[in-house]
Amino acid sequence: MSALYERFERHDHGRGLKAQATHYCPGCGHGLAQQYLAQAIEKLGVQDRTVAVSPVGCAVLLYYYLDVGNTQAAHGRAPAVALGHKLAHPESVVVSYQGDGDLASIGLTEILHAAQLGIPLTVIFANNAVYGMTGGQLAPTTLLGQQTTTSPRGRGREMGQPLRMAELIAQLEAPVYVERVALYDAKQRVRAAKAIEKALRLQVEGAGFSFVEVLTECPTHLGLSPVEAERWVKERMTPVFPLGVKKDVAATPWGPWPEPSFDPEAVLAAVGAEPLADGAAPARVHALPPAGELGFKLAGAGGDGAQTAALLLVRAAIDAGLDATHIPSYGPESRGGTSYADVRIADGQVLSPDASAPDALVAFNAPSLARFGPAVRPGGLALYDGSVIAAAPALDPSVRLTGLPITGIARELGQPLVKNVVALGALQALTGIFPEERFLSTIREALRKRPALVEVNAEAFRRGARAAREA
Repeated sequence: MSALYERFERHDHGRGLKAQATHYCPGCGHGLAQQYLAQAIEKLGVQDRTVAVSPVGCAVLLYYYLDVGNTQAAHGRAPAVALGHKLAHPESVVVSYQGDGDLASIGLTEILHAAQLGIPLTVIFANNAVYGMTGGQLAPTTLLGQQTTTSPRGRGREMGQPLRMAELIAQLEAPVYVERVALYDAKQRVRAAKAIEKALRLQVEGAGFSFVEVLTECPTHLGLSPVEAERWVKERMTPVFPLGVKKDVAATPWGPWPEPSFDPEAVLAAVGAEPLADGAAPARVHALPPAGELGFKLAGAGGDGAQTAALLLVRAAIDAGLDATHIPSYGPESRGGTSYADVRIADGQVLSPDASAPDALVAFNAPSLARFGPAVRPGGLALYDGSVIAAAPALDPSVRLTGLPITGIARELGQPLVKNVVALGALQALTGIFPEERFLSTIREALRKRPALVEVNAEAFRRGARAAREA
C-alpha cells in the first residue's frame, strides 16, 4: 500500500492530471523530500504506525500527501508535539517535518530540547534559506547578501550569520545521526533518499534521535527558474551549508518505557496528591445545555485574578472527569492591562475552545462588562463586581445580570487579592455547575505548597457563595 495518497484533494476537485498536482510551486524541493519520506515508510513497512507532525509554513501541506497519521502543530512546536506522540505511544514511528523559518527560528528551543533528550524521533528539516509561505522574509538560514522582503539590501552582518542547524544538532550529546543533503541533481537526490530512510530506520530500531537537513529550492522567492534555483543551491548554499554526515554514532537502543496512565486516581497517587474527596466528583456537569457544553468568560484588569480563576475552574472540571479548555488573553502589562480567559467544559470532548458567546460571564471591571456582557447568550449569566462597577449596561432581558460586592468581601477578609475566589464561590452558587466541595478540593490542591493561604481562600469562596444565595 502506498504511503502517498493516490489523489490529492484540492479545492477545485480536479480530475485526471489535476488530481495529482501538488500545492507546491514548480521546482520546489518539498515534493521530492516528501516522496523520499513516503518511500522510506513503505520500505520499512511502518505505514500503519507512522505519525507525521507538520507545523506552520509550506511544511504544513504534508498532510495532503502522506497517508499516515497526521498532526498539525503550532508554529515551531512540532518537536514538542512529536515527543508527546512518542511518549504516549512508544510503538509509533514519529516524524517531525519542518521548514527553516519554523524549526530554526521560533522553534529553536523546541528542536534543541527534543534533540538533547535523544528519544527516538526522526526530524526532516527543509532548508530553503527563506520564509516560503508567509512572504519571503529573512530566515535564520538566509545567506549573507541574500535579498528577501525584509532584507531588501541583502542580509548584512548586523542581522547575524546564517544558522547551521545540522552542525548545531550534531554537537549535542544525545542525537545518533545527523546529515545534510541536497536535491539539485540525481546524485544528491539518491543520497537524500538514503539519508531519510536511514533516519527513519534508526527510529524503528529504537536507536535514538535522527536529524536530516535537506537543502531545498524555492524558485518563487529566489526569483529564479527551477533550473536556476538548483544551480543557486549548489553554488551559493552548499559553501555555507556543507553537505555530508555530521554525526553517526552507535548507540544503545532505547528500551520500552511505560505508557502513561489516564486514570485520575493513579495519576494523583503518582504525584503524591490528595485523592478526590468522597462525592466531590459528579459524573456530569449540572444543567448542561443541549450541546453538552458550557462556555465561560472571565475578564478584568490585569491583576484582578481572572486568569487564575479560569484555571481553577478548568482544574475543577478536569478533577470531575470532564473535558475542559482554557484560552488566556493578556494585556500589555502584568498590572493594569486588560485580561480575559475563555473556558469551555463538556461531558464529552470540547470541540472548540472559543467562548465568544459565553453561557456565563464574570466581569471584574466596567470595561469588561461593557465589552463582553452583550455577547452572553440568551438565558445566560453576567456576574459582575458591584464594588467597582457603579452602573451595569442594559443587556438582553433574559440574561441574569447579577452584581455582588466581590472586592468588598475580599477586603473584609483582609486579602483583596482573593476577590477572584470570591467570584468563583458566587459563580458556583448561581450556576450549581459543581458541588461546593468540588471547588474547595481544587483550591486546597492548588495551594498544597502554600498551606497558610488555604483557609482564607476557602473562606473567600464560601462568602462569595453566601452572598450569591442571599442576593
